[in-house]
Amino acid sequence: MFHTSIIRLAETVNHTLIGRRQMIVTAESCTGGLIAGALTDVPGSSDAVFGGYVTYANEAKAGMIGVDRDLIRAHGAVSEQVARAMAEGALKTSGAAIAIAVTGIAGPGGGTEGKPVGLVHFAYADASKTIHVEKRFGDLGRQVVREETVKTALGLVLDGLGVARP
Repeated sequence: MFHTSIIRLAETVNHTLIGRRQMIVTAESCTGGLIAGALTDVPGSSDAVFGGYVTYANEAKAGMIGVDRDLIRAHGAVSEQVARAMAEGALKTSGAAIAIAVTGIAGPGGGTEGKPVGLVHFAYADASKTIHVEKRFGDLGRQVVREETVKTALGLVLDGLGVARP
């Protein structure tokens, strides 16, 4: 189901977490659960993956993981502030050791001049830090943007864990 490059990243994330006896939680908007899907595509993932929140709607972001509605109104769902709040909220709500969150515009519509199709905000959070990354993939088509988002998210998790990418 997933490209081998995604599976290699997911395997490395899972094996690292299992070795450290830690679990990950995802908070996903534009990927609709694909990051959690990639992680759970790896055998033995139940020892590394707590679960995932698919918070596509703004109300889901607020209701499920506690993203402040005023933050969403002030900055928009696709923003650094909301990505950080999603990761931190998922971490707090789940009790997992680390969280990865993504919010973006996969297309084909929905983009604006300031927030074009292909813009994705990522946030990695653990007990000591939250790391934000912004990517502008461009209007590559919905599927490609989502796949690149999964790859980037898994890579960011490895970066946050201090582990080399495969």
